Amino acid sequence: MDAVYQKLARHLDSLPGGFPATDSGVELRILKRLFTPQEAEIAAGMTMRLEPAAAVAQRLGRQAPDMEQTLYRMSKKGLIIRSDKGGRNHYMAAQFVVGIWEYHVNDLDEGLVRDFNEYVPYLMETQLDLKTQQLRVIPVSKSISAEMRVLPYEQAEKIIQSQSKIVVAPCICRKEQKMIGKGCDKPEETCLIFAGAAHYYEGNQIGRVIDRDQALEILQKAIEAGLVLQPGNSQKPQNICMCCGCCCQILKNLKNVDKPARYACTSYFAEVAEADCTACGLCAESCQMGAIEVRETAEVDPERCIGCGLCVAACEVDAIRLSEKGADEKWVPPRNIVETYISIARERGKI
Repeated sequence: MDAVYQKLARHLDSLPGGFPATDSGVELRILKRLFTPQEAEIAAGMTMRLEPAAAVAQRLGRQAPDMEQTLYRMSKKGLIIRSDKGGRNHYMAAQFVVGIWEYHVNDLDEGLVRDFNEYVPYLMETQLDLKTQQLRVIPVSKSISAEMRVLPYEQAEKIIQSQSKIVVAPCICRKEQKMIGKGCDKPEETCLIFAGAAHYYEGNQIGRVIDRDQALEILQKAIEAGLVLQPGNSQKPQNICMCCGCCCQILKNLKNVDKPARYACTSYFAEVAEADCTACGLCAESCQMGAIEVRETAEVDPERCIGCGLCVAACEVDAIRLSEKGADEKWVPPRNIVETYISIARERGKI
């Protein structure tokens, strides 16, 4: 039976998000919790191109009517992606992260969560050295000054205002951490999903549909709670995650490296005006990366700062500001999610 799960694991590892093997086999334990052997066999034959069930059936040597029912059931379980094209369901492979894991936010159990937490360091190891990450960091609006050349895709409010379909879902990181007695009391319903992804979330009842004003209210509450804004890494993102350094698997692992700024897709960094600083420490308390130390004044380590702007929003005397990186260091995200995945796959040597 392990052979089919090993086949699926290799297939998932061939996708941009990766799914590396481990000595312990924890990745296979995770797959066994999520997929039946039949589902694993089918998922291993899916591509990241949307196609009708008949095309999948033909490629896998199965009967089309049976395949339609199976693929629909698998998509409802969050194992593959389903999209309506011209009134007809089409299906494609889902990555493990971002993808299958997030689609299970409403049906987690403690065993699955513990296996996932054991596996995350291996998963992150395949991603951290990549130039193109699946998420990027954008500054909170209060940290943006008039002279900064901030483009619309770098402003959460403008990203939200451009959407015609929005779903909000629970943050899987804060939810799963609470299940194992960890976590924090930050707002949980904070993951904003857009466009085609929002239709999938709605159809699978993973989240609830909201309008732009409601999304902006959620954004404001998240900023007030000190959450880092991480949209999908494209100029037309399909999501905005709002993350804390204690639960977010990306931020937790990023914080553990010596120089987080080298790995985050960001265009800004914080600087302190020493003459104005009162050494109150609010900026250091707000920083998710441990990038600020307070001595006679606050001091920012540019190698740890990921440019989220939370320290600027926290400062009561306007002694800290965001500055733009140089043109050769500033992050310009791919135009769309397809280009993002192509870039990641190329950097991982998969194409």
